[in-house]
Amino acid sequence: MSGHFLCRLDDIPDGEARGFDPLRSGQDTVLAIRRGRTLHLYRDACPHHGTTPMAWRKDAYLNAQRDRIVCSAHGAQFDIETGTCILGPCLGQSLTALPFTLNDRGEIHLTTDTNLETLP
Repeated sequence: MSGHFLCRLDDIPDGEARGFDPLRSGQDTVLAIRRGRTLHLYRDACPHHGTTPMAWRKDAYLNAQRDRIVCSAHGAQFDIETGTCILGPCLGQSLTALPFTLNDRGEIHLTTDTNLETLP
């Protein structure tokens, strides 16, 4: 399989988010949110502060209602489906969506055109 393997879809509980460190740098640089068989992958970096990680603790990317992504640095809230900031200082800016594949075995891979070195 081409691309960088992250995990299996079943490794992310439905309705939850998970961070990944594909460069093994010691910091998550990719976040994934699962909604049923639908998946959204973004750079783990707030557009307001460039390289600021989104989670306040490991895998803590979502608000209490599990319907928005929240930046731990200043509370900006992002739409899960689009990555667009809908509340906060970066209103209208968006998280960077990352290309991925989900194969028939449920494996999630960043696609080969993802430049991992440009991740925060």
